[in-house]
Parts: sequence; C-alpha cells; structure tokens
Amino acid sequence: MAKLSTEDLLAQFEELTLLELSEFVKAFEEKFDVTAAAAVAAAPAGPAAAAEVAEEQDEFDVILTGAGEKKIQVIKVVRELTSLGLKEAKDLVDGTPKPVLEKVAKDAAEKAAEALKGAGASVEVK
Repeated sequence: MAKLSTEDLLAQFEELTLLELSEFVKAFEEKFDVTAAAAVAAAPAGPAAAAEVAEEQDEFDVILTGAGEKKIQVIKVVRELTSLGLKEAKDLVDGTPKPVLEKVAKDAAEKAAEALKGAGASVEVK
C-alpha cells in the first residue's frame, strides 16, 4: 500500500459527509486510543464558571431521539437537512438516538428541530 501524503488525505476527507467524517474520527480514536478533543489549558472551576460556559454556547447539536409513526417523512426531512443519501438517512433514523446536525447555529438548530418535529420525530437540541 502506497503511503498517502497529507494533501491526498485531506482530498479524501473533503469527499466525506459530516456523519462519515464523525464515524471515522470515532473509529480512529478507538483504534489508536486517543481523543480528538482539544485540551483545555485553564478550565474555569466552580458552578459560576459552568453557568458562564452555558451562556456562551453558540454551537448546538440536533439529536434525533425517535422517528415516531411517520418514519418515511422523518427520513425525507433528514435528507433535506443533510447531504445523506437514502440508505444513510434511513440508517440514521433506524439507529436513534443519533445526531442529525452537529455544531450548528442556534437558529439553524431550532429550524431543523421544528422540521423534524413537524414530520413526527422526537428531537433534542443540545
């Protein structure tokens, strides 16, 4: 197997969807027993600091917790919100709870959650 350059690897990652990349990162972390989370040099301590961090949150995850009775409608909405194909969207809906969108703005997360709820799904925004 030929060794890939950094540019070749980046080109391959550009072709992945967000969910595929997330799954790759998880598999990489498990395989090499590492974490991709950034280290926090000086983490604030105490409940007041935790409240400040919660107030400053500007990225949200939309997590599908259940498909409800209208599973096909939920799959359609998932496909509209993401760049997933039919099989990937169906697998995501079947494997709940799973994140549909990660690290999106608050208004985008709320719109996505409303669209999913409108299709009959149960959703959490974290």
